[in-house]
Amino acid sequence: MTVVSANIPVQTRGNMDILDITRQAQDCLNDSGLQVGVMTLFCPSSTSSITTIEYEPGCLSDFRRLFEEIVPSQRSYDHDARWGDGNGYSHIRAALLGPSLAIPFRDRSLTLGTWQQIIFVDFDNRSRHREIVVQMVGE
Repeated sequence: MTVVSANIPVQTRGNMDILDITRQAQDCLNDSGLQVGVMTLFCPSSTSSITTIEYEPGCLSDFRRLFEEIVPSQRSYDHDARWGDGNGYSHIRAALLGPSLAIPFRDRSLTLGTWQQIIFVDFDNRSRHREIVVQMVGE
């Protein structure tokens, strides 16, 4: 087995900015030379997450509304009282969704469904530059 690492740089606007990073992930796989294996994407951040969704306006709107309903941005959070940065909700949302995603690949293609795209979600309350870590294990 071979391990290949890469990074996907992203610039976000914050406030639940949702970026489709499917093409960049596939580009990393293409550059790796690997044919079959597993790709792991990881965001080293406590206020952002990675998952899959059908990347279309209706799903994105529903996704944003869901997080506002279960972890409201205007609620009081102990984190905010301690640090004064106003992003307590961002940490809770990111913890619920999670920082990583594993995707099998074969024939140099990610095995995503027809309407399934990889998304990076920035829950923070301000814009950020992030580096998504990509690690592929395969042959």
